[in-house]
Amino acid sequence: MLKHRLIPVLILKNGQLVRSESFSTHQIIGDPIHEVKRFNEWNVDELIYLDITKGDYNFQGRSDQRTQYLSDPLDILDAVSKTCFMPLTWGGRISSFDDAAKRFSRGADKITLNNALFKSPNLVSQIAKRYGSQAVVASIDAFKHDNGKYEAFTCGKDIGMGITPIEHAKKAEAMGAGEILLQSINRDGAAMGYDLDLISDVSSAVSIPVIACSGVGMYEHYAKGIKAGAAAVAAANIWHFKELSDRNGKRALKRAGINIRF
Repeated sequence: MLKHRLIPVLILKNGQLVRSESFSTHQIIGDPIHEVKRFNEWNVDELIYLDITKGDYNFQGRSDQRTQYLSDPLDILDAVSKTCFMPLTWGGRISSFDDAAKRFSRGADKITLNNALFKSPNLVSQIAKRYGSQAVVASIDAFKHDNGKYEAFTCGKDIGMGITPIEHAKKAEAMGAGEILLQSINRDGAAMGYDLDLISDVSSAVSIPVIACSGVGMYEHYAKGIKAGAAAVAAANIWHFKELSDRNGKRALKRAGINIRF
């Protein structure tokens, strides 16, 4: 029986680690390279970095920090991969096969695609053919409208694609993606727990693993995501603001009867 995974998500913007809320508010909270060293000491199963920078990079350190931020995102990946001793997924600004190849060559074990799923639908199959489906994660951002209907969005919450997350997930699987990172725009940073209906609907519609993300505010939320159908549970903000987030998260999963690696 496969063990379920617990995965931190680290969000990068302009070379800095940020916390996210509703895909629109981003507060600088630290150094992305220092964080991976901390996670190596913790009992986590994988690590996901998402670069959400839009347009040109504007690297500016916080005035109260002495950290020298790297000016090239691939240099950040270089530095992270040198000290990361767990499977590493890297996403953001990947629009071509060459972009993906550079990230694999710089230490990524998997890459995740979001906007490219719409703009370059053949890219998934190209990457999967070369590196295997297990190396391609389809990142799906879902928004729940006031009428209760879900729509897949891209570029954060800027562009609605006119299709449901279920339709999008099925297309991603058909393209050759080996996994889905499912995020809820409504739940992002809200600490209310996962959107369980969304997780259940998408995971039931595909045969590839779904990583649930967005909304975790307490460790007990993880088990609910697994029971809704997720193969793995992920979160971002809770890892930065609670002590011993790895062991406490896994203890909560074990108490709920979830098969997890300790």
